[in-house]
Amino acid sequence: MSTVNSAGDAGLDPRVKAVFDDIRATRGTDFINNFWRYLAFDPALLESTWAEVNRVMATPSGLDPLTKEMIYIAVSVANGCGYCVHSHTGAARAKGMTAAQHAELLTIVGLAAKTNHLVTALQVPVDAVFDQDAAPRS
Repeated sequence: MSTVNSAGDAGLDPRVKAVFDDIRATRGTDFINNFWRYLAFDPALLESTWAEVNRVMATPSGLDPLTKEMIYIAVSVANGCGYCVHSHTGAARAKGMTAAQHAELLTIVGLAAKTNHLVTALQVPVDAVFDQDAAPRS
């Protein structure tokens, strides 16, 4: 059960309508998913979150769009966000992620979780060569 009400399409605050219109244009679809509809309870938060998502996920950068989505899936799994796992898995598939890539991603996520927990449990000290403050400068 949500803690706020979802925004429909009728009688939208002009700021919300502008963000929804930009989402539709950027993504080339009429669909506005629930995350944005529920975030619309606060137009300023909606605007700032969309601007950041658009800047990071939709703007060309050193990472290709599929890699960005796969990273998002991994972080969503680590953070336990089922909604984000579903939405970004769908986005990754739309960007060409194969079943084999998805399986490999989940294998890596599982391995990282295991080794992270082991290192945390053992309190393994960081090797000096990995510590940027201790590593010699070239």
